Amino acid sequence: MVEIAAVGIVKRYGGLVANNGVSLQAERGEIHGVMGENGAGKTTLMSILFGLQEPDAGEIRLRDAPVRFRSPIEAMRAGLGMVHQSFKLFGSLTVWENIVYGAEPRRGPFVDRGAARERVAELAERHRLAVDPDARVRDLSVGVRQRIEILKALHRDARILILDEPTAVLTPPERDALFAVLKSLASDGRTVLFVTHKLHEVTAITDRITILRDGRTVVSLRTADTDAGEIVRAMTGRNINVTVEKRQAQPGEALLKSVDVTIASPSGKRVVDGVSLTVRSGEIVGIAGVAGNGQSELVEALVGLRTPDSGRVEICGRDVTGADVATRRTAGLAYIPEDRAAVGSASGATAADNLAMGFHRTAPLASGPFVDPSAFAERARALIRRFAIRIASERADVGTLSGGNLQKIVAARELSHEAPVLIAEQPTRGLDVGATEYIHEQLVAERDNGRAVLLVSAELSEILALSDRVLVMFEGRVLADLPQERADEQSIGLLMAGREAEAG
Repeated sequence: MVEIAAVGIVKRYGGLVANNGVSLQAERGEIHGVMGENGAGKTTLMSILFGLQEPDAGEIRLRDAPVRFRSPIEAMRAGLGMVHQSFKLFGSLTVWENIVYGAEPRRGPFVDRGAARERVAELAERHRLAVDPDARVRDLSVGVRQRIEILKALHRDARILILDEPTAVLTPPERDALFAVLKSLASDGRTVLFVTHKLHEVTAITDRITILRDGRTVVSLRTADTDAGEIVRAMTGRNINVTVEKRQAQPGEALLKSVDVTIASPSGKRVVDGVSLTVRSGEIVGIAGVAGNGQSELVEALVGLRTPDSGRVEICGRDVTGADVATRRTAGLAYIPEDRAAVGSASGATAADNLAMGFHRTAPLASGPFVDPSAFAERARALIRRFAIRIASERADVGTLSGGNLQKIVAARELSHEAPVLIAEQPTRGLDVGATEYIHEQLVAERDNGRAVLLVSAELSEILALSDRVLVMFEGRVLADLPQERADEQSIGLLMAGREAEAG
């Protein structure tokens, strides 16, 4: 039986048609994958299904009856729940308070705290989503927070769950545990819409897959009857090599170094605890670790966004520990930041201006104290073509772009910098398979051209595919420095969870 369907959905934003007659059907008890390139219309469609937006044309059908959701509250009342990639939780509240928020059991005019805790404990046990009802959310791992989001939906008896990129920040064991939960929910008759960019996941967990391209539904496939190649061709209209081809690394001189770098939080806890690392010319060194284990703070210290409490940072043999960002770029550093919006770009500036940042004071973009707008535009057009950035023109503000296309803007600028050292932090987050393939090729080319590349990624498959050495961080420390031939998903996954002895 069809549980939910989108029929001929159209959604326009001015002259842009995000959904152009999109249709999708998901059956009861099914895990249904939704895939497509950046800008294909996946997020828009999910937003319409959950009542975050209304379509311009078409209809949503729930158990074969037409429905219209004017808000997420109406969608939740109809039995839908959505787990967003960025969790919607209150860090200062307990687990049970987050789960029942907005749907609290009552005793007269008061919240029945005992009943709420019992309800949360019962839900967690029934669905094998282990949580401590009294724990503060701010103290919990990403994997546990995701369980809370799922329990929030189940508390409201959601029969249809929408999960948007649900494994983006999970360790392999957490991912496998999530998959077990989703299969259990499907066997209980619930419907799961699973939005992802990851081919190996969609083939492992789904029953069927709907693929969108350019705002249209291309095909709906039975997962058991297809393969990665067919899925990629449907998404992109071409064949793509999903494996990374690279020759043996030829490391040279040390171009990036940190020596005993330590950073403390305001409470005094060491978030980076005496980290020393070296990246040589001609190699890619990957940092693996669950988000929140010191990777972001370490990168901030390397690029000049944060001064370490102790230790030293060197770029191309120059001590830059106390230097600002501009000085480090002059010393030979390019940087693709994790936060493409707040750190990597200026949302109110044009693509031409954003693509020139860091180059704008030197020829050919500047002559003496003056910038050359025509050179800005020419450079931007070339990079827009090279990186297949979907934008009206180089004059458009980057704040109008999707997350994936904004990521391409930042990556295009930094990869064209030709700096001796490149730090790439989550360089393919939010990118489709075609754009990911291109960025991977560029990172390997940077390495082969003699540059030192430090790669930080929550995607363990990306770390394993690209890295010549893998550093694993846990609670601010580097637990292991593994050469490529000794790095595998099981051992790294254990180290990421802090289980050093078992991984040995």
